[in-house]
Amino acid sequence: MENLNKESLISEVASRTGDTKAHARVMVESVFDTITDCLAEGKKFQYIGFGTFQVKTRAARTGYNPAKKGRQEIPEKSVASFKPGKNLAERVLSVKAIETEEELPKKP
Repeated sequence: MENLNKESLISEVASRTGDTKAHARVMVESVFDTITDCLAEGKKFQYIGFGTFQVKTRAARTGYNPAKKGRQEIPEKSVASFKPGKNLAERVLSVKAIETEEELPKKP
């Protein structure tokens, strides 16, 4: 299976369920909309075996702005976070990362 994007995920769901792409689109978008709504309300979404989505707060910090060549205060912000569940982690453990010349950063 190749890398998935939204359209290929919808096609895969339609194929696996024997349903139409139109109905699969509604199902897939509904799942992601529900997760997004949950996070927007500050709640945690947990799917046992797959993982947990939650909102975490990154503390304010001082960073470096290379354009202005000086320190800059970076304010606190909320970010979406994902922690893989046990089943997902075990399945991914045996997969080797795909590395190509273009994907690897050049060493100085």
